[in-house]
Amino acid sequence: MRILNDFKIPNFKFPKLKMKDVENIEEVKVNYERMQKKQVIEQKRKIKGYETTYYKTIKEIFEMAREKYSDNIFMLEKFNTKGEFTKITYKEFTDDVIALGTALTNKYKLKNERIVIIGENTYNWYVSYMSVLCGVGIAVPVDKELPANEIENVIHRSRATAVIYSTKKKDIIKKVQDKLPEVKYFIQMNNDDKLNGRDVGFNTVVNQGKKMLEKGDDSFLKIEIDPEEFKVLIFTSGTTSNSKGVMICNRNLAQNINAVNPYAKLHETDRFFSILPLHHTYESSIGFLLPVAKGSSIVVCQGLKHIVPDLKETKPTALLAVPLLIENLYKKINQTIEKSGKAGMVDSMMHITNALKNVGVDIKKQVFAEIYENLGGNLKFIVSAAAPIDPKVGKWLQDLGIIFMQGYGLTETAPIAALTPQYDTRVGSAGKAVNCAELKIDNPNENGEGEILIKSETLMIGYYEDEEATNEVIEIDKDGNRWFHSGDVGYLDENGFLYITGRIKNVIVTQNGKNVYPEEIELMLGDIPEIKECMIYGKKVAGQKELTITARVIPNIDEIKRYYEKEELTEEEIYNIIWNKIKEVNHKLSSYKAIKSLEIKKDEFVKTTTMKIKRYVEINKK
Repeated sequence: MRILNDFKIPNFKFPKLKMKDVENIEEVKVNYERMQKKQVIEQKRKIKGYETTYYKTIKEIFEMAREKYSDNIFMLEKFNTKGEFTKITYKEFTDDVIALGTALTNKYKLKNERIVIIGENTYNWYVSYMSVLCGVGIAVPVDKELPANEIENVIHRSRATAVIYSTKKKDIIKKVQDKLPEVKYFIQMNNDDKLNGRDVGFNTVVNQGKKMLEKGDDSFLKIEIDPEEFKVLIFTSGTTSNSKGVMICNRNLAQNINAVNPYAKLHETDRFFSILPLHHTYESSIGFLLPVAKGSSIVVCQGLKHIVPDLKETKPTALLAVPLLIENLYKKINQTIEKSGKAGMVDSMMHITNALKNVGVDIKKQVFAEIYENLGGNLKFIVSAAAPIDPKVGKWLQDLGIIFMQGYGLTETAPIAALTPQYDTRVGSAGKAVNCAELKIDNPNENGEGEILIKSETLMIGYYEDEEATNEVIEIDKDGNRWFHSGDVGYLDENGFLYITGRIKNVIVTQNGKNVYPEEIELMLGDIPEIKECMIYGKKVAGQKELTITARVIPNIDEIKRYYEKEELTEEEIYNIIWNKIKEVNHKLSSYKAIKSLEIKKDEFVKTTTMKIKRYVEINKK
């Protein structure tokens, strides 16, 4: 899929910290009795969990939200970068969903058709997706970063008869339009144009639907949804070269909501911060459908470079992100603390507040209020998924008082299969199987590691028009249970918590039959300030049977210059600095895992839109 050669995490900037609350800790007022009672409740919660739900379809959730949360804020979005965030209520949102659905099904005769949705995270995307899920047909969310030829290919493969696209994708859609005679309508978001040939404005379609509703057309609301009905088609980008179409039904999506509720206590007052692209199930399910089920609000971040100001302006309580983003926030905040000369004080107060919390007294938010303020002031949850994260980052966030949760799943599980409960987060674990799922380890080795198999109500129907590929990954046991071969390697502890150690396709097998998982070594290298990013792989060397364990590294030049107090460094000096750091890591590794070769990389790694390195592309580069 798209090659992100130019992808860069922005340089987050935080103001110098004064940490007055830390210095004046004795002035922090504490209700000890209340906090100790809360600890008792949370201890009981570890046994029972939070209340679950039993939704069968997304339309059921939609109708509940429409009735119950009408006056709540659904979304905050900046439609003008220089303006303020616009607040949109659930009533406005649900009215627009129904109007769009009414027009698409009755006026444009698109009932049961495939609808491609492509564009950045924006209000019209949310309305479009919900309309399709609630009765229009089959939603086909497409990666907005795909080049024109791949967008054309996805539209062909999905046999879509309508394309809803954002204004920013207008030029690409116009480029491929004539090659797609099977598409009946091209609908442009935030556009008022009347129907002209196959082109029509999104606002026009919504307004037509509203007029139909005024005349008594309630047919869209009466559409009944079969929970097992094929409702979403997602083409995976992943980190392999072959894109597969994942078929998801309404039950798969609804069970995501049912699965999260026992593990996380969410309220109408919670506010989700949307950074990740909506065409990924992680964001569209947990970052969109879950808050709708709770009556919570969603903030649409304007883009990566706007994360810090948008956090401050909108004050979210929940942040869903990928490890690369969370780790960079962690590094930048810590750099700010060090520059402020408060590192020792912050570290000491983390130890003190941890001790107090262990006896039921939690004053972390008061003590670290200034750090919280830089993240909006109200941040309660940070959820990491899509790749392993350095446990020290999660531990540090917990020490600040932020609930750090990790989720595990794949597009094929729509996506949630495991989650760390907020009352027992186990930093380093990818979570426990959710209540509609079961995990097991296939052919575990002496350390209990093996391929992770998943049985879940969130498991896909199968791969689109590819029965052979479906049968390769889904195994049916003697009792008729469907087990998905995830391709991930990990182990389960005695309490059922999952720990992921690598990917089967990434594993480096030595001549002695030992397995080396690159992800394990990459996490260790990630602790080195002089290394910005890295990838470990087994390099084929002519005349050698054994693969050479190789580190491909992007140096952190700014950090190297600062630490070594040199403005100019030769390539040889940079290489030697990194290699000496790698040798320190090698001392901590078994000999068969030791890095034998170093490659310095000058450009960015090729990545997916969830910021995972495309190993197959990188390895095949000359």
